[in-house]
Amino acid sequence: MSNSGSLCPAVKAADMIGDRWVLLLIREFFMGASRYKDFQNALPRISPTVLSNRLKQMEMNGFIIKKSTAGQKSTEYHLTRCGRELGPMIDQMTKWGLHWARRRICDEDLDAGTFMWDFHRSLKIDELPDGETVISIKLSDVETHNKWWLIVEADTVDLCTEDPGKDVDLYMYSSLDNLAQVWMGDVGIRDAMNDDSIMITGSSHLMRTISSWIPQSNYVHIRPKRLIE
Repeated sequence: MSNSGSLCPAVKAADMIGDRWVLLLIREFFMGASRYKDFQNALPRISPTVLSNRLKQMEMNGFIIKKSTAGQKSTEYHLTRCGRELGPMIDQMTKWGLHWARRRICDEDLDAGTFMWDFHRSLKIDELPDGETVISIKLSDVETHNKWWLIVEADTVDLCTEDPGKDVDLYMYSSLDNLAQVWMGDVGIRDAMNDDSIMITGSSHLMRTISSWIPQSNYVHIRPKRLIE
């Protein structure tokens, strides 16, 4: 780590955080991730080498601690007090980014794996019927990993890229961008269905109640602002 030559604590904090991968990893901790595989699933673009290096860096900087699971070979990572205090900063950076940097986000920033991970864990399962619900999603503009299945049982949502062999209750066909616009609140799901930008078939109950259970970002209420007002 280079010496910035500044006594400013904000500069030192920026040096400790380092880069976008550390920010994304901290975000995943607050979303419940604690194992190496959790981070790989949520951030498919991060290489194993970079992931291992960033976790070590975060441990050295006091953000996290590493623990071996009793009686198992697996390892878990947990936030320290230092790491937990980054929560409000991550929250404010997210809101700031949605206000002022949203228009700078381009297609290259949208990754199917990362998006579907966020999509599946924001499903409003309390609004779904009891028992198992299976939703199949086909992304029309994605070449690899363009088929996904959401399997809901009780309070658990599993995300699969291979056909689980279960009866599907609802089929959804959409481009990644159109589905992301609904998730971000830019377009209403009913409007997307009416103009066929998202096509849905299956259970009449799920189609009728889709506005209540469709996944949406926790920051759906944050709207972009104009740079000059």
